[in-house]
Amino acid sequence: MNGRFLIMASGSIWMLAAVVVLAVVILMIVVSCIKIVPQAKAVVLERLGGYRTTWSVGLHVKAPFIDRVAKRVNLKEQVIDFKPQPVITKDNVTMQIDTVVFFQITDPKLYAYGVENPLMAIENLTATTLRNIIGDLELDQTLTSRELINTKMRTQLDVATDPWGIKVNRVELKNIIPPREIQDSMEKQMKAERERREKILQAEGEKKSTILVAEGKKESAILDAEAEKQAAILRAEAKKEATIREAEGQAQAILKVQEANAEGIRLIKEAGADEAVLRLKSLEAFAKAADGQATKIIIPSEIQGIAGGIKSLVEVAKD
Repeated sequence: MNGRFLIMASGSIWMLAAVVVLAVVILMIVVSCIKIVPQAKAVVLERLGGYRTTWSVGLHVKAPFIDRVAKRVNLKEQVIDFKPQPVITKDNVTMQIDTVVFFQITDPKLYAYGVENPLMAIENLTATTLRNIIGDLELDQTLTSRELINTKMRTQLDVATDPWGIKVNRVELKNIIPPREIQDSMEKQMKAERERREKILQAEGEKKSTILVAEGKKESAILDAEAEKQAAILRAEAKKEATIREAEGQAQAILKVQEANAEGIRLIKEAGADEAVLRLKSLEAFAKAADGQATKIIIPSEIQGIAGGIKSLVEVAKD
């Protein structure tokens, strides 16, 4: 009886353990069927080996056993830095060029099924496209036409990778490495160009210095001339002022003399002087005039008569 009870108890434990294991397995299966797709990601889902759908951001549930995640795709812009590729220019110069490609996956389905190894395909396509473009350019054009080469490569790569669900946003030539002998020649040319520019800058500096000195001398001469002009004007104005004042003084002196003469005549008239006295005063004035610097003296007729009378008196006295 006890043995049967033990057997039954042991069987119940095993059944309970089996149920627990089964529940855990079912829970694990359910959990594995629940998928969360994060931002900037995409999931390509297959059912029974064929494309089923593409999951975008959010919570998704797949059917167990028949559905599987075929590929997880990164939708962010990605950068690939390819190692230097040997290319030959139109004038048969071999150089090394490494490129950087910026691309973005736009169609996860095409990216998953379009090409076996997309990154290797992009690298090989970039090398082929670069050789084709550089082959049509000479060395000087290659060194000076980076922007043109970048644009051509981006356009051609974008068209070629479109069936793979890839969009090429930018292509940049990272380094262009010509042969050693050409690098030496370029360095010598650059050194000569720097020396030439230095001489030009030095000559321009000396020229500007000479111009500044000449302008300074010119400005100084102008200022000196202006100062001399102002001094001459001031001297002329001073001389003019002195002449005017001298003339005014002489005019005032003459006016005073005339006023004095007029006053004397008025006093004589008021004193009742006769004709003889007036003529005598005229003779005194005539004598003063004769003492001046004039070479010719005009004698009034009245004075001439008086002079004749005086001469007759002198002759009578002698007799």
